[in-house]
Amino acid sequence: MTISFSEQARTWHLTGPGFSYVVGLCGRGMPRQFYWGPPVPDAATAELTAENAEEYSFDDRIHHGVELLGELGPQFATPSLQLRHPDGAKGFDWHYRDHRIDDDHLAIAFTDRDLTLTLHYRVRDTGVLDRWAELEADAPVEVGRFDSAAWTLPHWATYRLSHLTGEWAAEWQLRRTEAPVGETLLGSRRGNTSHQANPWCAVDDGTATEDSGRVYSTMLAWSGSWRMQLRRSTQGRLTVTGGAGQEGLRLNLAAGERWETPVYSGLCTDGGFGAASRAWHEHLRRHVMPTAEEDPAILYNSWEAVAFDVSESRQLPLVDLAARIGCEQFVVDDAWFGARTSDAAGLGDWWPNPDRFPDGLGPLIEAVHGRGMKFGIWVEPEMVNPDSDLYRAHPDWVIHQTGRDRTELRNQLVLDYARPEVAEWAFRTLDHLLHENAIDFLKWDHNRPFTEVGDPASPDPDRVYFDHVRAVYDLKRRLRAAHPGVRIEGCAGGGARVDPGLLRHVDQVWTSDNTDAGDRIAIQHGFGQAYPARAMGAWVTDEPTGFNHRTTGLRFRFHVASAGALAVGGDLTRWSDAELDEAAEHIAVYKDIRPVVLHGAQHRLGDPENEPLTGVQYLLDDRLVALAFKTPARFNRPEPPLRPAAVAADSRWRDEDTGRTHWGANLNANGLPLRLTGSDWDSAIVRLRRVD
Repeated sequence: MTISFSEQARTWHLTGPGFSYVVGLCGRGMPRQFYWGPPVPDAATAELTAENAEEYSFDDRIHHGVELLGELGPQFATPSLQLRHPDGAKGFDWHYRDHRIDDDHLAIAFTDRDLTLTLHYRVRDTGVLDRWAELEADAPVEVGRFDSAAWTLPHWATYRLSHLTGEWAAEWQLRRTEAPVGETLLGSRRGNTSHQANPWCAVDDGTATEDSGRVYSTMLAWSGSWRMQLRRSTQGRLTVTGGAGQEGLRLNLAAGERWETPVYSGLCTDGGFGAASRAWHEHLRRHVMPTAEEDPAILYNSWEAVAFDVSESRQLPLVDLAARIGCEQFVVDDAWFGARTSDAAGLGDWWPNPDRFPDGLGPLIEAVHGRGMKFGIWVEPEMVNPDSDLYRAHPDWVIHQTGRDRTELRNQLVLDYARPEVAEWAFRTLDHLLHENAIDFLKWDHNRPFTEVGDPASPDPDRVYFDHVRAVYDLKRRLRAAHPGVRIEGCAGGGARVDPGLLRHVDQVWTSDNTDAGDRIAIQHGFGQAYPARAMGAWVTDEPTGFNHRTTGLRFRFHVASAGALAVGGDLTRWSDAELDEAAEHIAVYKDIRPVVLHGAQHRLGDPENEPLTGVQYLLDDRLVALAFKTPARFNRPEPPLRPAAVAADSRWRDEDTGRTHWGANLNANGLPLRLTGSDWDSAIVRLRRVD
């Protein structure tokens, strides 16, 4: 990884594994991307710059490739940077000031009037380029839009966009479509990342496959409202710009204030969509997630067994059963606290319900630890029920606007962490809970988006959108520092808050409230486009789940959930001895393959939207683990074999379950030894070890 600067050409050349990125100055100092793609020699950068220097006045090529498009001059696309000065002047006029290079970090500073704008670049050893920006104001300025970065792609005949969409209980639906000429907006206006979209996208020329072709992809580290905008010009060029916030927000920076954007990362890979995903997985594990090197405990969550009828007496039998099948952590979900007997009361009152836990949580925690398991608890500290002691004492602590109704969703409102006293209350409350109880794990939920966003006490009410998210990050950071042994799962009504910003402060995330094993195949397929198995919580629950009327076998459910951080959520008191014994066997197998699944290179085998036999494969050192899933086929058509990925023809592999040895050539030609029964909703786990 290197960063070099050419004084004569006024260009910087950033190189990392598999890529080069060339940015230079035009005119008085406007920064422009001249190249992003496979590695090029330093000597080529001068010619790359010269060939892209021509400018036009009747179209938008004059601003093509600008690193953060503004509003000055003949440009007519939606800008990445919108500013208004006190005298009414708009925009930022780029005047290059200086730069600094510190190992893998480049910072280029520009000035205009009383502003300093610095563009930051960090080269990662995973092939990822992190970018962000900061604005320092020596005089007041209004900020209408401040994206983290803009990325310009090569000139192709067509551009295909891949992105993730969905809704509650149907998150992570992968969509691929041609990007139209004009502007395409992806984003969330909900105050969280959202079920409906995720701040990741990929673009190719329409010919890339899972295993071949060049793919450009970007990912924004922000857990609030966000936007990514694709701009495909009539001249056939495409730029992706993105950042925190949403259209219509306004921030007023005071003199002496500095504003920094979240990180927006880019990745250029050859090797298709699979190679892009593996690069993101490695980047998130290596540089973002705090404990990615750990194997997360297999947890049992008692929610589906008891729902809101939580008590010490109802938990204790489940503790014994969870330990019997091999779970390593027992988690008490909602309704252990305050007056919480339904979703209508108690949020904000984070002390054990005295009727349900007369001696506090201590006896239950001791029972869990006595069975060799860790103890976890559910919290939703960003929310409050109006029917709670906290709200009655502090009705002004919620996000609201003067003179407007306070819309309740799920009978709850959102606490305003942008107010320091509210954020400090949250830290003191959770810190006390963790100090007073031997808690090992927090399931941190976030069950509703923002409405009536504002702060009546602030002259700059739109800051709540930003300051609340930053306060959540800071709260998690402080709690982790005070309680380094506690692990946190991020949850938001399922997968409504998953992004690199949150992943920096949690150890895993809840993928979806939909635990139906048939649905989860596609959900997990979409999740894995951007995020690693190490982050993906996956439960085995009772069926039918309530989302449909499907019933599958315990084997199938365990195999699907074994593609991530395995957990169990069914009512174990209703499971037969045979089912409990079978569950113990599946968990034992998972413990064996867990390091490979969670830390290995993931390869998707097939497309569950279009093929009845698909799978997911993991490679780590000399071990290969494949999980295969057979969904209903049509017309009794013969199925092609499920072939492995990245297996050399001259390699030899021993099946750890049968002892048979297979040549890689045979596996590639005839497929993995699945040993399926042929029925619908069938599955298999294949464990192979390289022997040569």
